[in-house]
Amino acid sequence: MPKQSAGILLYRKSDDQLQVFLVHPGGPFWKNKDEGSWSIPKGEYESDEEPLDAAKREFYEETGQYIDGEFLALSSIKLKSGKLIQAWAVEGDIDPHRIKSNLFEMEWPPKSGKKQSFAEVDRGDWFSVEEAKVKMNAAQVALLDELAEVKRNV
Repeated sequence: MPKQSAGILLYRKSDDQLQVFLVHPGGPFWKNKDEGSWSIPKGEYESDEEPLDAAKREFYEETGQYIDGEFLALSSIKLKSGKLIQAWAVEGDIDPHRIKSNLFEMEWPPKSGKKQSFAEVDRGDWFSVEEAKVKMNAAQVALLDELAEVKRNV
């Protein structure tokens, strides 16, 4: 069975424009990467965990902020790796300057034998849907299109 992730696509209206909240992965590999690197807050979960609960947990782990509201299930997407992502959209607002991510540990520099800790997410920000399409992992763009379509029909 392919690995599964669950995530939250947080959105808001600002000056009548739909905006989405994305996070940038932390660690040395992603340090100088921007376009195509951002993502919705998401992470893997085990088969015994409810996907929406996992999405909320991952949102908290990556931003340090709880999220609640009326969650709208979006269509699942499949990454090139084969991983399936289930996502929910929810309206809300958080201050990107106040996010605090959990840490992960890895050997750095490579083959040095030294372990270092890095934030899983090094920053977050709000983007228009069009800006987000450039910033985020291409496989996740379908989530933006679906959200924009839903909000257009409301």
